[in-house]
Amino acid sequence: MSSPYENSQQRISDPCVILLDNGSLRAASTHNLRTLADDLSIITNRVIHPVSLLHSNKVPDQDLDGTPAQILEPFLASKLATGTTSFIILPLFFGQTAAVYEFIPQRLKEIRKSWPQIEVRIASCMVNLDNESDNSLAEILARVVRSKISSEGLHRPAIALVDHGTPRIAVNKVRNLVCKQLNEALLGEFGPVKAASMERREGADYDFNDPLLEKLLGAPGFEGQVVVALLFSSPGRHAGEGGDILRICERAEQIHDGLNVFVADLPSTDRGFLDILSLRLVDALSVIPVTDALK
Repeated sequence: MSSPYENSQQRISDPCVILLDNGSLRAASTHNLRTLADDLSIITNRVIHPVSLLHSNKVPDQDLDGTPAQILEPFLASKLATGTTSFIILPLFFGQTAAVYEFIPQRLKEIRKSWPQIEVRIASCMVNLDNESDNSLAEILARVVRSKISSEGLHRPAIALVDHGTPRIAVNKVRNLVCKQLNEALLGEFGPVKAASMERREGADYDFNDPLLEKLLGAPGFEGQVVVALLFSSPGRHAGEGGDILRICERAEQIHDGLNVFVADLPSTDRGFLDILSLRLVDALSVIPVTDALK
């Protein structure tokens, strides 16, 4: 049986595929990105390049096994200089962030001034608000939540799904949709399931991020055992060892007697995460020919 990739537009334009995250000053984030890219390369039988939008080039090389992190603009420039002009950017983002749909197109316009032949297609993010029947990510989160409940021997804990927080309502809608789907996937087996943000901007315009995780923990329904599900793709300053999420949970336990918080594994630890990325790549390769994302 042939691979879906064999009949895709890659055989026409053979684009360079970039697995792109936002970047982090934590080496663990780049290591995770590289692992995902390597595993995705095996699944798709093509080279997937791990590249960050920003930040990761500041991580010392010795913390990255001696190999510097790749940043988007220098990476594109190096490939263009050797004759590669066609690219697919596969976003390691859950929703339509400004980084993907504003910053990257702006930078590509600048690159085009020097390299007018560049062709770029930005694949869909991991959650599609136009297809609410696709609950793939929620099913992954349900599996990692159940795994944490089983390993800790918990009894009907509450579930808090936490994302970073965002100034964009479109990104917040992704969090809320995934939370609704997660609640359905868990089939009422546990306590309440509610979405929260790690942080938010000040002002009423950003109230859609509420509740904050620090306010939810210890609130009615969340006073005893709580499992925190992470809407993050990689460990880093927020969702890694010693990160902001763990510190918020530890502070909440100190404030609220009887509160016990357990943080589930990242969804990227589940094989299904790679399946979502591979499907996004198939769509980007197959639906229409690779064209410039700016046209």
